[in-house]
Amino acid sequence: MRDSILSIALTGALVLSASPVLADWTLDPERSAVTYVTIKSKDIPENNHFKEMRGQIDDQGQVVVTLMLDSVETLVPIRNERMREILFDTANYKEAELKARIDPKALESLPVGQIKRMAAEGQLTLHGQSQTLTLSMMVGRLDADTLMVASTEPLLIEASKFGLSEGVEKLRAIAGLPSISEAVPVVFVVTFNQTPAKSD
Repeated sequence: MRDSILSIALTGALVLSASPVLADWTLDPERSAVTYVTIKSKDIPENNHFKEMRGQIDDQGQVVVTLMLDSVETLVPIRNERMREILFDTANYKEAELKARIDPKALESLPVGQIKRMAAEGQLTLHGQSQTLTLSMMVGRLDADTLMVASTEPLLIEASKFGLSEGVEKLRAIAGLPSISEAVPVVFVVTFNQTPAKSD
């Protein structure tokens, strides 16, 4: 009887140790990129990106990625200034924030070297306005402590939904352009490093 109890206890311990330990993940800005494309004069595209960001995935699968809008990079200094002051109004709105929820167990159980397609509903907050977006992603586990998440479809951001139409029009007028598109595709590749699980 004693041997049976000991056997059951050992089996339970093995099962618990084999279960994935849910942990937090922290965004690595040096290995991450968020890029968007603007279209001016009907058919002239220009790439833009943000140089500073932070983010995490907690042990409940809550994802938060924050972009520092002052770090916008268009490769033209005067255009950077206009984007900060006229479009994003970073004096009042310093950040854009994307929140979503994914299954944390799906992350923990993803084998090293494997890639999995995932989808999630997200909420983007920009310029004081929030909109729901659908995220289509590929998630790959580079090693035991590193995840890479990449968009498989661009996020289509419409200026009018975030109160940015007036800023777009001001930019168009200052630059003397016939048009600037108000629909902007955004793509991302972000890397997360696993941080130790919190002990109770």
